[in-house]
Amino acid sequence: MGRTVKGRAVVPGQASGTVLRSEDPISLWGSVDPETGRIIDPRFDRCGESIAGRVFVLPGEKGSSTGSAVLLELARRELAPAALITASLAPVAALGAIVAETLYNITIPVMRVSPEELAGIEDGERLEVTAEGVLSLD
Repeated sequence: MGRTVKGRAVVPGQASGTVLRSEDPISLWGSVDPETGRIIDPRFDRCGESIAGRVFVLPGEKGSSTGSAVLLELARRELAPAALITASLAPVAALGAIVAETLYNITIPVMRVSPEELAGIEDGERLEVTAEGVLSLD
């Protein structure tokens, strides 16, 4: 891999995938279809794209605490992102990831990086996440 970024593991885990980068914070509730994994909010910059199996990189989350249930449903249907990388704490996503691991033994790492580091993660890059919070980009 090319370069590394040190983040903070909010929900630790290992994952890899292709980056789907957004400039917009998202509420999973009402913005992502839990039956397909597609972003359905027309106001969102990545509307129409699927987060399933992708490393979803975004500045933060917003909106309803029910977003954790959406992430849990995505995990149950095997449509969850491989990992979530954000510049904010993301407690709603973290809760969904924790419950997915508890109920379904599915790990969805949630990592926090600085806004400067987040800005350096490019859409379409290959990214690997370690449980220690190291992101390797290629």
